[in-house]
Amino acid sequence: MLKSLYDYALRHELALPAGCVNKTVKAYLSLSAQSDYAGVIMGDAEPVPCPDIGSLANGTKLSNVIVEKRSVVLPEEPSAKSAFFLSALRDAAEAVPECAVCVAALENAETREKLRQELDRNKVKPTDRISFAVDGLPIVRNDALLAWWATYRKQFAKQDAANQTRCLITGELCEPAPPMPPIKGLEKVGGDKSPKLICFNKETPAFESYGLKQGANAPVSEEAFSGVKAALDSLLADAPILAGMKFVHWYDADIQPEDDPFQTSPDFGDWDLGDDEEETPAERQRKERAENDKATQLVNSVRSGERDVVLGKVRYHILLLSGVGGRVMVRRYEQGDYKQLQTALARWNSDLALTNASGTQLLPGCKLTARLLRLLKYQKSDSKPFERLSKELSSVTPTILQSILTGAPLPDSVAVRSLQAIRSQMLSDEEDSGRLLYGLGLSCQWLKAWLIRNQNKGDVMMSAYNPENHSPAYQCGAILAIYEKIQSAAYPDVNVSVVQRYYASAIQTPALVIGRLSQLSVHHLKELDKTAPKLCGYFSRLLANTYAAIDGAIPTTLTLPEQAEFALGYYQMQAYRKKED
Repeated sequence: MLKSLYDYALRHELALPAGCVNKTVKAYLSLSAQSDYAGVIMGDAEPVPCPDIGSLANGTKLSNVIVEKRSVVLPEEPSAKSAFFLSALRDAAEAVPECAVCVAALENAETREKLRQELDRNKVKPTDRISFAVDGLPIVRNDALLAWWATYRKQFAKQDAANQTRCLITGELCEPAPPMPPIKGLEKVGGDKSPKLICFNKETPAFESYGLKQGANAPVSEEAFSGVKAALDSLLADAPILAGMKFVHWYDADIQPEDDPFQTSPDFGDWDLGDDEEETPAERQRKERAENDKATQLVNSVRSGERDVVLGKVRYHILLLSGVGGRVMVRRYEQGDYKQLQTALARWNSDLALTNASGTQLLPGCKLTARLLRLLKYQKSDSKPFERLSKELSSVTPTILQSILTGAPLPDSVAVRSLQAIRSQMLSDEEDSGRLLYGLGLSCQWLKAWLIRNQNKGDVMMSAYNPENHSPAYQCGAILAIYEKIQSAAYPDVNVSVVQRYYASAIQTPALVIGRLSQLSVHHLKELDKTAPKLCGYFSRLLANTYAAIDGAIPTTLTLPEQAEFALGYYQMQAYRKKED
């Protein structure tokens, strides 16, 4: 993981050289090549890589070089830091001739006074960072300066051969880096302002390995870790949040956005929750067609192998990160072959394929965050669903992600939570039935994928109602949907439907409930026969055919897989009936 991040930083030129830090410069003392005073050039908000003495100072009077506070560069009274600054500038002049111009200017009393006056006029305070520019070019941007600094700074590091070891990232000999700098971008997922990726507990025997203490347990060079930090800082800046974790992904090579499955797959293409459930039917149908076309293109690209030549050796990397106080928590790390990733996402889309509530076409692709929300119990007034998502699903989400990426079974808690969510929706008196049916469909997609991956039901779990599925549990769910339609047709203004009253018990003990509903339907069908005899005949035949599809007796109780089949049978029969209407 660390090596891949380091390589990513090098490939994208994100890593700063060892001993350099991005800083903003308030003002540049502008000189000509003849050491003549030229004025002050004000800096901007753009940070530049600057030499930084950092922890090498170790409480001494060493200062930074080239870029330092005004009080050090142009002190009112000489100090140890100002003396070191001038000494380092003289040393740099051997490799960077422009530094000799700066030394000459600082050693000239008249020039120093003119510089102070100009800085005062531009309201540059003693604590503001300043640097030099020669003939209008900032010295800090001179590549020769950074090369000099890489060698110069080594004299301040402890050169103890006994402490030298192999860097875990580069394999080069190094001394373990001092305390690691913090990682940025985890404030919204539990981290404080300075969480560390590599950190160690107190120096006690319980936290020592092979007699090694602190950084010697995990030796990483300062230069290598600066690359890791730069890569993580960059990736985390735009990383979406998934169930209270940052979802970070990258590849071993640069690929185009259209070749990135995480941008083309419906589940990963757009992470904001959006307003899917508030769209008009026309807008939703248009989006359904677009998303289905996108999924089809993904499947076709896998089958045709058009991109194998270009992308065959690319590997993907995924990190789920959160913060725990001052530490970075790696919740999951996945890596694999690009082609396998495409195949896994295509299979995921296939396993999820399910008719919409109207039975007219498949449910559109859905953002993974919105899909995860359907594993929570329905609450009519839920003002903070994402907080619930973070608290309730943070532990199971990494396993779900692994299933999506590898085709592995889904955790059983997915089925349990989906069924709980469905039951809570059935008991709701929510007036927007269309919104509830949309949520019901997403919950049933979880059940369908779980049955296919965990129960090997891929041969009978179709996207729409399957009359050839002879599972008693599946057909009992379909029968409940038919009884609901019979009741609503006979009594359109009924206050409480048979589903609201009986669904929770029917999905657990169908034999007891189906018998009761059969008795009720006799009365409903008689009433319907008076007002719509043809519809009465249709429902009678549909009931008879559905009962005939049951292979065996109606079960007394249902197991977890059977309850999942029941829920799918109910949903798919409802969609089938709406299509018939």
